Amino acid sequence: MVETAAYIDMIGGVSGDMLLGAMVGVGLDLKELQVELDRLPDRGYRLVETRVIRGGLEAVLVVVELDEDGGRKRTWDDFYSSIDNSTLEESDRRSIRQIFDVLAEAEAAAHGGEAGSTHLHELGTVDTLVDISAAVIGLRLLGIDRLHASAFPVGSGSSSSSHGAMGATSMATAAIYRSSGAPVRAGGNQPVGEAVTPTGAAIVSTLAEFGPIEFSADRIGYGAGQRDPEGHANVVGLWVGEARSSWGRGGPGRRRPELMLLETNIDDSTGEVLGYVHELLMELGVLDVWFTPIQMKKNRPAVMLSVLVGRELVDSAAELILKETSTLGIRRRPVSRYEAEREVVEVDTSLGKVPVKLKRLDGEVVQVSPEYEACREIARETGLPLAEVMRVVSDAAVGAYSKVAGDVPGEVGR
Repeated sequence: MVETAAYIDMIGGVSGDMLLGAMVGVGLDLKELQVELDRLPDRGYRLVETRVIRGGLEAVLVVVELDEDGGRKRTWDDFYSSIDNSTLEESDRRSIRQIFDVLAEAEAAAHGGEAGSTHLHELGTVDTLVDISAAVIGLRLLGIDRLHASAFPVGSGSSSSSHGAMGATSMATAAIYRSSGAPVRAGGNQPVGEAVTPTGAAIVSTLAEFGPIEFSADRIGYGAGQRDPEGHANVVGLWVGEARSSWGRGGPGRRRPELMLLETNIDDSTGEVLGYVHELLMELGVLDVWFTPIQMKKNRPAVMLSVLVGRELVDSAAELILKETSTLGIRRRPVSRYEAEREVVEVDTSLGKVPVKLKRLDGEVVQVSPEYEACREIARETGLPLAEVMRVVSDAAVGAYSKVAGDVPGEVGR
């Protein structure tokens, strides 16, 4: 299958509006984008496109011009409310929320307090919502299956904000680098001043992977920053083309940003201890935990503990494993995975309302799965066999979502 891949080349850094300009440079239609942005309840802005020269490169400058309403200061709750009350596709809403989560946690790490409790300062106007939403929507409209990025430049010199003078990399941007594990490049010829904004860092670290990629680029666009300094081109490049992969569009779902796989071999921890560690890791919030039977030196039977975890929790997960098990070391490596969209809904059945998980690919429901705990409770209350309860619920769900009536696999379960 053929995938559409894109590569973000952070020549002069990246910000939300620079990335938007680069997407326009490779063919994104601003009118089509605006139709999607209008599905958000916020107004008070307009997108203005200009062709400019930065260094020796022709680039697209997109400015989010604000009126009085657009310039009104907003809170984190205002932004999350706008996302939740929009009519955007659920996959778009989820990605936009994830980026705002990264931004909120970074601001809290930089300035103290709980995530979502800090004052937004420069981020508090509607252009922050527009920049983040436009990045997510724009990549979808361009049909990008895989997004990769270069290392972030740290910049040189200093920058200023409402907090006062600081280094070229703001505290919030640095916090995003730490939490995501995204690579940065230091030394050499660096952009002067703030090269990467917190919004730009949050967007790229959430949506892109940083591993190597090989693809045939057929479109290259450049998005311009508003500054035009001497000495370097203040642009971000976007290269788009075809990459060969075993999956293409219409395949197994959207590619999730880079995860980490932790592995360690253990031959002298008891089953009780390992079961307890499994429980603690899941409570921590890792994505999956499993054990694989192996043999170690002198043919001793042992297990390999594997943990799939987001970058923000990888250090905590490793510390927990080292503390609770006998292992002396843990291997770690970046991995990627495809994810189907999922949604839990309540379905009317002859046994009452029961939650059911819907599995979607490209927005289409392809499988329904009754929630086990709810079916288990009904089976205990009614005396019906669990398999019969799950059959009744599954039949009702398929009837409610007739598009999958002929496509749902016969076996239901989690």
